[in-house]
Amino acid sequence: MTVDRPTGDELVTILAALANPLRVRIVATLAGGRDYVSHLAREIGVSRPLLHMHLQRLESAGLVVGSLELSDDGKAMKYYEITDFDLRLTAAALAEAARTLTAPDPEKGPASKESP
Repeated sequence: MTVDRPTGDELVTILAALANPLRVRIVATLAGGRDYVSHLAREIGVSRPLLHMHLQRLESAGLVVGSLELSDDGKAMKYYEITDFDLRLTAAALAEAARTLTAPDPEKGPASKESP
């Protein structure tokens, strides 16, 4: 997936996924090439369950993709790699994305059920 003109909702999801320093480190590490979970956890210095949680968030945002493969000895190994994304944040890109937002604006509070 190439993310160069995400919708407003996609952009919010992507930015939320990247708003965590550990997830930025995961993306940076995977930028060097695909890796399997156990090795990636050792490289970054986190537990596999914690890594899985962050990888799921990145995968949901479309920034990484995982695939299950069998090793030579028949062991199942989950590999992750970066997707093909190119995200450029400019004021114009944010304005364009904002026009497609479907989520309510949290600053305005919950939508009123009464008509004016």
